[in-house]
Amino acid sequence: MAEETDQEDKTEEPTFRRIEQAIERGDVPNSPEIYTFFILAALTLVLIVSAKPIAEALSRDMRGFLLHAGDVPADPGTFLGVAMRAAWIGLKALAIPLGLAMVAGLGAGFLQHRPILTAQSLMPQFSRISPMAGMKRLFGMEAWVNFGKGLAKIVLVGVVAGAILWAEHDRAESFAQLEPGAALAATLTLAVKMMGGMLAIYAAIALGDALYQRHRWKARLRMSKEEMKQEHKESEGSPEVKARQRQLRQAKVKKRMMAAVPTATVIVTNPTHFAVALRYEAGMAAPICVAKGVDSLALRIRAVAKKHDVPVLENPPLARALHATVEVDDEIPAEHYRAVAEVIGFVLRLRRRAA
Repeated sequence: MAEETDQEDKTEEPTFRRIEQAIERGDVPNSPEIYTFFILAALTLVLIVSAKPIAEALSRDMRGFLLHAGDVPADPGTFLGVAMRAAWIGLKALAIPLGLAMVAGLGAGFLQHRPILTAQSLMPQFSRISPMAGMKRLFGMEAWVNFGKGLAKIVLVGVVAGAILWAEHDRAESFAQLEPGAALAATLTLAVKMMGGMLAIYAAIALGDALYQRHRWKARLRMSKEEMKQEHKESEGSPEVKARQRQLRQAKVKKRMMAAVPTATVIVTNPTHFAVALRYEAGMAAPICVAKGVDSLALRIRAVAKKHDVPVLENPPLARALHATVEVDDEIPAEHYRAVAEVIGFVLRLRRRAA
């Protein structure tokens, strides 16, 4: 009763993090009917493509046993050799169907979810040995749904197989009068028809079950409002962690700006508070800001510029305006083109004179 109440409280759709955690522990939507459909399709393909060659190879290999069955000595060693030879012949005959069925099963799994390597599903769980959990599995809603699905499959497959056999019952009566080769071909044709009909009905069954399993999986992962709040709190992190992350980001930005200062064309400053480093090269649409700062950071920018012989010009109004309106790595706003052009033109003229 308590579990049902808890499930009723879970009204929120699962978050991406909740879904990822479920997948990591191996909890994924999984429809057994998809596996059955793919394996049936693989066996049908074997019937259509490889049944005749496999039967001919099996007939060739078994002919010797049948012709000389009475000549086999009655001693344990000979019997063991004959048994191993027969097992090898049977294994060769079944290799293609079994291999294709295995590939089909793997393909059905990949179609439903990505490959997952986890040992969590192998860990012991109390719910697996709990009598109450066992009773719930036997008589719960999921058990009744599975019972209904199984009954529906038996009825639908039986109806389809019966309809196909009834349509061929006139021909089936004459199979006994045919030569072995012709009887085998006729039986193969009938088997392919039956498998095709079963595949058609199983495609609808598998699709419906896949949609149902995904719906049940999403419903199982639903969250209560309290769980949503808790996850949001965990994802956001504590104020201390956020402050530390902010400090690290600011430190990276400062380090990148200091490395860009030597590439600047000019540093526009307010003598004591602001510094904005601008870079302009021929072909650029407009100068860009490579670094900016106030107070202590402005002093560091001026010191690095002096060390690398980058011109520093005092223009308090322009420095304050650029610091307020342009971000690092962005072009300067159009309203400052003229003032910046005068500053950069002055610097370029100084360079030409020095040259």
